[in-house]
Amino acid sequence: MEAIKVAETGLPTKFGAFRIFGFESPDKSENALALVIGTPAKDDSVLIRIHSQCLTGDVFGSARCDCGDQLDFAMKAISKNGSGILVYPLQEGRGIGLMNKLLAYELQDEGHDTVEANHHLGFEADHRKYDLCAAVLRYFGVVRVRLMSNNPRKFEALEASGLTIVERIPIEIAPSDSTANYLRTKKAKLGHLLSKV
Repeated sequence: MEAIKVAETGLPTKFGAFRIFGFESPDKSENALALVIGTPAKDDSVLIRIHSQCLTGDVFGSARCDCGDQLDFAMKAISKNGSGILVYPLQEGRGIGLMNKLLAYELQDEGHDTVEANHHLGFEADHRKYDLCAAVLRYFGVVRVRLMSNNPRKFEALEASGLTIVERIPIEIAPSDSTANYLRTKKAKLGHLLSKV
């Protein structure tokens, strides 16, 4: 897959000045953003975060997940490093979309865990694909990465695309009363590499 650049502009943030790029797939069915600091392709290994869209956590500060905290962690780390890329695929709710995610939340309120809720709605536990994310990284000339992630599926997808992962950087947020069960489910049922739950 090729990543088609649609737009590029400056994005001053509380974490520093990024460049933000908009990308789409050739058939326009997928979109992703890339927040970039420095000239990452000059690095021997590029600091990377692939952070799927989470409106409730990233924008509204939901305490049902740790997504907003992970996003802040990654943006701070890239800014402090002086170089890196945060790829933000528009794949809300592990790829099931915002309205289905809210339906899954309703089911979680009734006692289902996050995986059971997706299955109850007729979806896989995780619908996300990472082909466009890998294409975005190739657009920037990235070959070797230091990946901030706990999700082994991201490693597998990037390695399958031909990128070399030279280091995994954990991005663990301490569990709270409202995230502990969610994180335990991610570890037990999705294989996430979590040590604090």
